[in-house]
Amino acid sequence: MAAFVLTAGTPQPLGTTWDGDGVNLSVYSRNAERVEWCLFDEGGTVEIARLPLPARDGDIWHGYLPGAQPGLLYGLRVHGPYAPEHGHRFNPSKLLIDPYAKALYGTYRWDDAVFGYAHGPHGIGEGADDRDSAPFVPRSVVTAPLPGPRLRPARPRTPWIDTVLYEMHVKGYTMRHPGIPEALRGTVAALSDENLIAYWQALGVTTLEWMPMAAFLDEQEVAGRGLTDYWGYNPIAPLAIHAPYLATGDAREMVETIDRLHAAGLEVVIDVVLNHTAEAGAEGPTLSLRGLDNASYYRLQQGCPARYVNESGCGNTLDPSQPAVIGLFHAALRYWACDIGVDGFRFDLATLLGRWDTGQFDASAPLWRTIAADPDLRDLKLVAEPWDASAHGNALGAFPSPIREWNGRYRDDVRRFWRGDGHSRAAMATRLAGSADIFSRRGRCPGMGINFITCHDGFTLADLTAYAGKHNEANGFDGLDGNNDPGMEIDGREGETQNADLLAARRCRRRAMLGTLALSRGVPMLLAGDELSRTQLGNNNAFCQDNAISWLDWSALGDPTRDLSDWVAAALRLRRMFTFPRVDAFYTGTSITGEIDDRDIRWFEPDGGELDAQAWENGAQCGLGMLVSGTVSANGPRERVFLALNPGKTSRAFHLPAPAGATTWRIVLDSDKGACTAANAVVAYGSGVQLAAHSMLVLVAVPDGGYVTQPIAHARSSTM
Repeated sequence: MAAFVLTAGTPQPLGTTWDGDGVNLSVYSRNAERVEWCLFDEGGTVEIARLPLPARDGDIWHGYLPGAQPGLLYGLRVHGPYAPEHGHRFNPSKLLIDPYAKALYGTYRWDDAVFGYAHGPHGIGEGADDRDSAPFVPRSVVTAPLPGPRLRPARPRTPWIDTVLYEMHVKGYTMRHPGIPEALRGTVAALSDENLIAYWQALGVTTLEWMPMAAFLDEQEVAGRGLTDYWGYNPIAPLAIHAPYLATGDAREMVETIDRLHAAGLEVVIDVVLNHTAEAGAEGPTLSLRGLDNASYYRLQQGCPARYVNESGCGNTLDPSQPAVIGLFHAALRYWACDIGVDGFRFDLATLLGRWDTGQFDASAPLWRTIAADPDLRDLKLVAEPWDASAHGNALGAFPSPIREWNGRYRDDVRRFWRGDGHSRAAMATRLAGSADIFSRRGRCPGMGINFITCHDGFTLADLTAYAGKHNEANGFDGLDGNNDPGMEIDGREGETQNADLLAARRCRRRAMLGTLALSRGVPMLLAGDELSRTQLGNNNAFCQDNAISWLDWSALGDPTRDLSDWVAAALRLRRMFTFPRVDAFYTGTSITGEIDDRDIRWFEPDGGELDAQAWENGAQCGLGMLVSGTVSANGPRERVFLALNPGKTSRAFHLPAPAGATTWRIVLDSDKGACTAANAVVAYGSGVQLAAHSMLVLVAVPDGGYVTQPIAHARSSTM
């Protein structure tokens, strides 16, 4: 140990920094009495030195180790009071992960030694536990700087009005892909495959939204069942890439993958979990922030600081009113954006990042102000999950610009409509038109809402249309986990089937829902695999299923009973061709030309009558027609599009409107037949069309003079 001599070093930046000659370590702890830098051998098994940090600058402890190099394995031990009744849980017997570490080495193992408290006959209040936790905790790793942005392809910076998000799990997406080398399956490197890139381009998505990439652990209860925290919402080191996602073990793998995606015009947004950590509640392990300075990082219960505020539903909640917490968040976001190169972030349980002791969501919270003041972050794609696990946790519509929000109301109302609830027509119309009831305040617009019907949390689209309720038995929680939202099975028949008529009816409804998503105002988000009818066998909470239940089955590609990728590609091409879904403004309901029948949006009954206030409340009717009229452009005549939606159990006729200036309608999407080319039927104005049960039609006006829309071509990649 005498061979290692620390000098004072510098207080910034926090974490470890290699300058070419040695390594600086800087650690924040307001209440610590001593901080030790623990060094390990190359195998990570032998602790070869414990070096007290020699300098303190305010609440920052720091030291510099001359000659140290990238690859150095280390941990922290922090001395101070063990006094949970005062919010302090210091215990130097517990090796701590550096919260600023950019890589971890080794695997975490559950053992009683990871708990900072001594178990006793009265629970956890028996004092500190003195067993060394080092054999069971990953080592932090000193890393070298990554390539600078000037040496890399430019970001695509796709405008929000043209953005189509595609939410995916990095591992599960390629684990069963036959074209990916087995050694690369389930890794970031696999996502740079040229065939996958061609597939996404053909599908029409612009932005991949990856589920959590930062290092995470398996919860004790989940691990005890022989399962894993597959989704990744149990984080422990917010700057470190989850090691199993890297085939090479080097962060450059992710940098190179993102560079290839950028060169192909594709963006990457990552899901970040900044609201809680894997240290869980008072009964949880001491792994990082709890032992570093519990009272400075976590929200503790007023009057009982031995207990945690648990508005995350995961045992603890980080305190975003504390400068140390905001500093950690800011460093993590900058690392992922500026060093790794991601194009934006989706903030998990984002209300918790703007709320603390008052219980009220604060749109001007420190994190949002910090992002707004950072020129490298404020122009990225920023998306909030606008709710949390508390009773008052929903803040949909309350986030400040430029932060977009997952629109859970869109999901719920669109599902209700396509389930056949006649009372949901008005809500469905509001969602199609951009959710003005949510986003019209404070100068916001439809593009502030991220529209989705399915996401990682809940049913896949295939299961939503094939099951009446959840089937989560494989999770081992006696079916009590997961939400209780109903599915929409047809004729009371659930699950897998060989019945051709039933399969066709399910496909029709799926196409209709995907078409609705593509042609609604707002930003659409697809769940990866919905276009291939991915099933989780009715499991709507597959967070712990790292197996075929969650992995995408690529054998569906080309299977006419499951493959809807051509339909999705056609619907998204229509979205790009049409103006109306991408206008980032709300409909006004007023006339464009001064004629009463030329309003920008009109709503119709299936019989052709225009909906009035009384008709909206008629629950006996569930069909809905939507006529949108755009302005005259320099490239052609006025855009007029009619959407006919029939969520009912039987087919029905729709009488087509007859606006002036045109003579016929051309069908460009038909969810029953799957038709998606301009060679489909031409229907005269004022006549009727027959819609199958659970289906939609999209028709484009053919104006006088014979103008016809461009073909909506099939667009599957031949390389898959």
